[in-house]
Order: sequence, then C-alpha cells, then structure tokens
Amino acid sequence: MSTYTHGHAEAVLRSHRWRTAANSAAYLLPHLHAGQRLLDVGSGPGTITADLARLVGEVVALEVTDEAADLTRAELERQGVTNATVVVGDVHALEALRGPAAGGFDVVHAHQVLQHVADPVAALRQMLAATRPGGLVAARDSDYGHFSWHPAAPGLDRWLELYDAAARANGGEPDAGRMLLAWAHAAGATDVVAGSSTWCYADPQDRAWWGGLWADRITSTMLARQLVEEGRASAEELAGIADAWRSWAAHPDGWFSVLHGEVLVRA
Repeated sequence: MSTYTHGHAEAVLRSHRWRTAANSAAYLLPHLHAGQRLLDVGSGPGTITADLARLVGEVVALEVTDEAADLTRAELERQGVTNATVVVGDVHALEALRGPAAGGFDVVHAHQVLQHVADPVAALRQMLAATRPGGLVAARDSDYGHFSWHPAAPGLDRWLELYDAAARANGGEPDAGRMLLAWAHAAGATDVVAGSSTWCYADPQDRAWWGGLWADRITSTMLARQLVEEGRASAEELAGIADAWRSWAAHPDGWFSVLHGEVLVRA
C-alpha cells in the first residue's frame, strides 16, 4: 500500500464531508436502481456511501484502516442508513468480498481512491473481478496537473508543486484523472466509457470555503508534517502558502476549477 497523503485531520474531513453522490458521482447515478448490490471502495467519511445506499439494495463499504472505517460507520449511523455494512480490507485483494455464489457485486465504485493506491491497475483488476458479469465498475479521480485558477498566484503554484512531490513520494499518482482510461485498458477491460467533470469554486461563499480549507490543510495535516519532515518546505513557507490561499479566496475575480477523470467499465 502507498501512504495516504491527506490523512484524516479535521480540515481534510471538512472537505470530504462536502461530497455527495450528486456532486461526486453524477456519471454513475443513471446506472443505479433498487435491488443492486454495490461495493464502495474507499468510503471515507461516508457521505457518498450514504447517498448511494439510498439508491440501491445493499452496500458494502470498504476502508483500509479501522480508523477510516469508523468514520464511515459514524456517518451511516448519523444518517440512519441501515442497508450498508462497513469492512476493513485492501482494494488490491478483494477475493473475500466477491459476493454471493450467484456472482459478485452489481456495481463497484471508487471515488478519489486510485490516485492513492500502490498499484491502480491491480486495484482495477480486483474491482473487475469482484463485479458480476455485465456489472459495472465506476472510478473517478482528480487530476492535479490540470487544476486551473485565476488570478495567478505564485503561492498556489508552489502549493501544487509541493503537493505533487509529496503525493509521488507516498507512492501515489496525483494526475490520476487522465490515467483512468489507460489503467482500465491495462487491467484488461474492453468495454470502457471515459469522461470528465469538474468542481468549480467561484462565488464568494465557495471561494471562502475552498481557500480556507486548503489554508488549513497546508498547515495542519499529515501533508504539512510530511513536507516539513522531508525538508521540502519550512513551516514559515507553508504559512505563506496558506496566506496565498486566503488572498485568492478574498479576490472578487477568484475562480478555481478541479478536473476529474471518470470511467465506467463493464465487467
């Protein structure tokens, strides 16, 4: 396994708990219906998981650590979701979760997961193996190299440079969005529909939220500690980058777009 670059600090969870099926899995929603059995890989704080559970018959949520699995369980309980089970396991080894003898899961879903795993092709191969014949694998990942913003800000340029270096040092691929189609083909898939979508932060409220959480994430999370401990940046430099995020958020012309790649793969 690679090291999860973000960790689970409050600033990270604040970001991840904003995610819903509508804003993070819209490409998948037309393919979901009652009665399906769905595996949600990397369920994290569980907000997407809870939404998906309301659309299908049964959900199994997978996380790699007990700490992360407990986050999913807490959110499912908070929302009163009763048709979801949370388990701890590795996406590189899904044999134990392949489902009933009748044939695996109808849908296997992963949001912002493959960019962090040690071997995304092997992970996709396992996801396909856990899916029943004719079922669907759905994956969506951001592509940091194609993030765009205005106005230009040297501090944000430096933020992206540092994040890219840290993620790669941890064994991840921060530009995963553009790689999903190639990874699916390398995993043996032949029926693949690829696309993309974005999150955009441009009004004052969205800018304040996005800029504020990244100002916190660059100074108070595992990413910040890693950057200092590895000698990639000083705490003072990270504080300056946080100020750059706040300045961007306060600018009336501030605009930020987060590109995601998406694939739907028929098993």
